[in-house]
Amino acid sequence: MRKLVLSIVCAMLAMTSVAQVVTLDSCRAMALRNNKEIQQAALNIEKAGYQRDEARAAYLPKVDFQAGYIYNARKVSLVSEDQMLPTKSFNLSTGSYDYNLVTDPTTGYPLQVNGQYVPSTVALLPKSALTYNIHNLMGGALTVTQPIYMGGKITAMNAITHYAEELAQEMHDSKAQDIIYDVDAAYWQVVSLCAKQKLAQSYVKLVESLDNDVKALVNQGLATRANQLNVDVKLNEANVDLTKVDNGVVLARMLLAQLCGLPVNTPMTLADENSDEIGTKLVATHVNMDEVYARRHDVRSLELATEIYDQQVKVARSEMMPQLAAVAALHATNPNSYNGFENRFGASFSIGAMLKVPLWHWGGLSSKVKAAKVDANIKRLELAEAKEKIALQVNQANFKYQEAYKTLEMTKANLAQADENLRIANVAFKEGVGTADDVMTAQTAWLKANSEKIDAEIDVQLCDVYLSKVMGNMNY
Repeated sequence: MRKLVLSIVCAMLAMTSVAQVVTLDSCRAMALRNNKEIQQAALNIEKAGYQRDEARAAYLPKVDFQAGYIYNARKVSLVSEDQMLPTKSFNLSTGSYDYNLVTDPTTGYPLQVNGQYVPSTVALLPKSALTYNIHNLMGGALTVTQPIYMGGKITAMNAITHYAEELAQEMHDSKAQDIIYDVDAAYWQVVSLCAKQKLAQSYVKLVESLDNDVKALVNQGLATRANQLNVDVKLNEANVDLTKVDNGVVLARMLLAQLCGLPVNTPMTLADENSDEIGTKLVATHVNMDEVYARRHDVRSLELATEIYDQQVKVARSEMMPQLAAVAALHATNPNSYNGFENRFGASFSIGAMLKVPLWHWGGLSSKVKAAKVDANIKRLELAEAKEKIALQVNQANFKYQEAYKTLEMTKANLAQADENLRIANVAFKEGVGTADDVMTAQTAWLKANSEKIDAEIDVQLCDVYLSKVMGNMNY
């Protein structure tokens, strides 16, 4: 028995320690920390930073190394057979070199055979001296390329990556605001259902009390069986509604836990779920649209996109401009092409410049620039349209917030009247001048007034969050 009691106590302590009290800020922080879309947006920011570093590196010289190897099955010979070249001797009388030719002893003139002069001496150039071993051909080059002028493309790409990094940050912040709004909606939904759960429990107790009173009157013969059946039906309906609210609270807590990145069965107690009244106040609603545009992440994203498309025009135009780069290379080959193709490495150094000047592309490059300009103008129109829609959105959110606050004030007045009406009905019933139907009608009106007050309080909270979201001043 002692072990059983001890285990029950330990289980209750464990449940108490696990079901921690969390505030709205805690839920927001957990959602931002655990949300997968936020993590993806953070990685996009990191990726944009790397792309910006890549674009910045285009200003610097590029150093590359290339090497290759080829195996050839045969040697290479520059001649097909041994070559015999005629020679010359210096002639003192003419002061020039004359070919050494065979002379005809009868005539004393150079001898001709088949119309060709016959040299008396020749220089032998054997085929083997002009045959090279290229079975193993190797080569390599270390190249340095420094862009000098690329038509403004490098500068434009650096600007694009800079704007892209800012755009990734704006998209991250915009996604964070969407998540905060979803978390707030789920949080206040739990608070609303918890309040309605307590209201349903109170309503069940009211109907149960009435049911007991009617049963006592039936036993005394002061009420009919039909009166008791009507109250029993109302009690069954109240219990069914309580069951629905209980299930709704469980599902709403699961949704909130999922948005916070926690297991759906994580027990959480919200800091506001036990509050008798949710604090609300009417905030100033003066709107300066220029300030709203400056704070809105989606407007800033469209502005950055417009800047990116403007730079894309410069990138397209750079293909119509001359491009100049300096090149230096250290290259080596084996066989040595610089020294008789001997079987050893021979190296050399070279330096130069490369110039590319587009001359005629049948209008293709200019059409590309025009297409880029059209894209930039489309983004400008999207930005202008977005500002118009945001102005309407802000005004609608402002009116909705004002309406929600006025509705809350009216529900408070209605609740006070419903409380008084229920008190009068209960007094009249106990004094015997009122019926059970009058009490049930007053109870139903009291339940409706309380439910409408809870809905109005939650609606004010959600309207406040939405208004801060559309005005771009949401704090998180």
